[in-house]
Amino acid sequence: MDSLALRFSGHQSFALRNTWLTKGVLASEKNPRIFSAPDALVTLGVGKNMVESIRYWCQATQMIRDVPGARGAYEVSPWGRHFFCGGSAWDPYLEDTATLWFVHWLLATNVSCAGTIYYAFNELHAAEFTRASLERDVGAFAELHEARTTLNTIRRDVGVFIRNYLGGADRADSPPEDALDCPLVELGLLVQGANGLLFSFQRGPKPSLSDAVFVAAMAEFAKRSGESGERTLSFDDAAYAPCSPGRVFRLDEAALAERLERVEGLTGGAWSYTETTGLRQVLLRDDVDATQVLEAYYRRGTEEGRRGR
Repeated sequence: MDSLALRFSGHQSFALRNTWLTKGVLASEKNPRIFSAPDALVTLGVGKNMVESIRYWCQATQMIRDVPGARGAYEVSPWGRHFFCGGSAWDPYLEDTATLWFVHWLLATNVSCAGTIYYAFNELHAAEFTRASLERDVGAFAELHEARTTLNTIRRDVGVFIRNYLGGADRADSPPEDALDCPLVELGLLVQGANGLLFSFQRGPKPSLSDAVFVAAMAEFAKRSGESGERTLSFDDAAYAPCSPGRVFRLDEAALAERLERVEGLTGGAWSYTETTGLRQVLLRDDVDATQVLEAYYRRGTEEGRRGR
């Protein structure tokens, strides 16, 4: 297995908050060094630790990125500009549930910044898990990839992962503000057992997951292979490979197949799904641009009014 650069800290034990991406991206657009600026607390309207957390979540969701060769400076990424910046911003206040799904996609596929979240959605195979078992599994994953971290750091990261997707303050020592649910809780991906100790992912169809976000995620997944032009993608890869739509969105096989049956119409014939003699695959006749797919979706949404929240 190739070594991965993993990170399990930076959020200061705070889960993502509703307004943080908007604040962080717009502030970074005006001042690339806002997170170390003397007026950062006033500009962002939060305390020092939360300033660090806002920076972390903006990076983890791939909305801002380091400026090459300029230590401590950050620039808004293309995704950040599309979602938050200017008069044609897609959804600057996270009003559309589709935005939350794509933010989740960007977060769960960011192995270099969101270690526990990446592991939970892409590498964890257990149907159920406890907090302790997840800490142990994440620790083993970190050790496998020679990540520089500690058990306490992993424990905090696991706690933040749970609060991000389940909400509430899951421990007595959690920041009291974390009773304010992260917007990703709305996706309903993580559920807690009646005894409060077991957790599991909610697999199956996701009615609030728009076809546009699914196709955009498929396009980004297909692009990871580094290939272009006509090629095929197996159903199993789309369902079970790390960073695949099936794994990240927790779609079961029936739900994934139903989505794939619609891709030919959704992509104007660029892709098609076939099932022949037990072989299920997606024929990728041409590349699909995720940005163009989402641009069309949000442009229609501007005409029709916001959906979902």
